[in-house]
Amino acid sequence: MSALKLPSGPQTHPWVQMYQWLTNPLEYIEDCAKRYGDIFTLQLGKNVAPQVFISNPQAIGQIFTTDPKQLDSGESAGIQAPLLGRQSLLALEGKPHQRQRKLLTPPLHGERMLAYGELICDITEQVTNQWQVGENFAVLSSMQAISFQVILKAVFGLEDGPRYEKLHEFLITILNPKIPILRTVLLLFPSLRQDLGAWSPWGKYLRLRQQIDELIYAQIRERKAQPDPSRTDILSLMMAARDEAGEPMTDLELRDELMTLLVAGHETTATSLSWALYWIHHQPQVREKLLQELDKLGEQQDPNTILRLPYLNAVCSETLRLYPVAVSGLNRLVKSPLQIGEYNFEPGTLLIPSIYLTHHREDLYPESKQFKPERFLERQFSPYEYLPFGGGNRRCIGMAFALFEMKLVLAKVLYHWEMELADSKSVQPVRKGILFSPAGGVQMVVKGKRQHNQPIFQTSSSSA
Repeated sequence: MSALKLPSGPQTHPWVQMYQWLTNPLEYIEDCAKRYGDIFTLQLGKNVAPQVFISNPQAIGQIFTTDPKQLDSGESAGIQAPLLGRQSLLALEGKPHQRQRKLLTPPLHGERMLAYGELICDITEQVTNQWQVGENFAVLSSMQAISFQVILKAVFGLEDGPRYEKLHEFLITILNPKIPILRTVLLLFPSLRQDLGAWSPWGKYLRLRQQIDELIYAQIRERKAQPDPSRTDILSLMMAARDEAGEPMTDLELRDELMTLLVAGHETTATSLSWALYWIHHQPQVREKLLQELDKLGEQQDPNTILRLPYLNAVCSETLRLYPVAVSGLNRLVKSPLQIGEYNFEPGTLLIPSIYLTHHREDLYPESKQFKPERFLERQFSPYEYLPFGGGNRRCIGMAFALFEMKLVLAKVLYHWEMELADSKSVQPVRKGILFSPAGGVQMVVKGKRQHNQPIFQTSSSSA
């Protein structure tokens, strides 16, 4: 096939483009969209496939609905996930990917998901009860503590004890590197991953990963040796699942999917919660409307009711629109000649749905830099216009669980605590590895507890 012309894009040196993408990504892609339109090409490094960034909803719709045999993600699309493993849902493609999605979907949806409501509420209460009235603190740290405990207890089924503490320690260390940009570079450039001993960046990473693996495999072995059909944690449900051939997941598959759920569900949820608390307190009218909605619950205090609150849902949706944790959807590799919009793409081209740019289209979201939850009460957006969890066969499998957790934590915190931002400065997003989080972790001050006649949640194991 003869070379086809790619969408236009910057003509600067590939290393310059890579540097700008690493150090100033949001402004860089916004500038490219203004210059070249809603489909443009970046060359992020020498000897790598051109990457076509797309924020045109019709084109994104084509991407999400194209047969995976023609266009798919996974390891061949450059998804590098050394912590997650090659059996991770993110790295798999084709039939193995379809198999894993079928096995993993039931535990994260419906009645099984709702069963974790009490656990989420209890953990939120335990963490927030440690807050000191009048002291400044980074709300991101508290949200990380909540989301991390939810993952370890709901997904891994771990109880407090030595294994829990060790896994917590090792995971926090590997997920929060002291120099995030260095970790990003190592993940983007496999040739730089050199094990030069325990003190080298990659050597330290490998040794930490090994320690984590030992603990995870010990947990899997223990479950197999002592089966308990009454357990409801996601690991137990994954171990009980069988594919169409009646086969269970292997220990390696269990390990890789556990790590995927942890990495994809921990920092992302904590970051989204921190952004939500920032905007809610940055705009008092938003907080007031939310509190009115929460105060009206009366006797309907179960998590399922919280899940359906319209204004709380709008606040969460707008939070995920304005600063989505992942600015781009997963890379899609063109596998056979493909037309998207007016462009014809050769095999080997990478197509990237740009979540951030799509969410900031002025034709869809007027005054897109403003936080306006009402957008989501006034109209319904298609999956190609609003895509914080990606889409198509690669939409985040934990989406329902993440939204459930986000709503319960926000409801619990807002109903029980009077808080305010530590200062009036606007908070900006900063790159943290491949994700983006609020600079400074959102500094807040706890003013005290709100007074109520009755609690918003009634749980059988309440620590109140």
